[in-house]
Amino acid sequence: MKAVNIHEAKTSLSALIAAAEAGEEVIISRANKPVVRLVPVRAKRGKRVSGLHKDNVLHISEDFDAPLPDEFWLGSGPA
Repeated sequence: MKAVNIHEAKTSLSALIAAAEAGEEVIISRANKPVVRLVPVRAKRGKRVSGLHKDNVLHISEDFDAPLPDEFWLGSGPA
């Protein structure tokens, strides 16, 4: 873990960014109190694949959109 004050962070921002990208935790402090943690942005997830689950069967219960009983809302029945 690398801890630096704001002034040092201003003067060595490129090096701190490189350290964070490499996986090191970088903490920036003001008056010796940590205020910010510098972390890398996560890479984008892979592209979605159209039709990935087209042959899978999806089952939705017949009463899927039926109103829930009062016991559910009042907390006196099974959850």
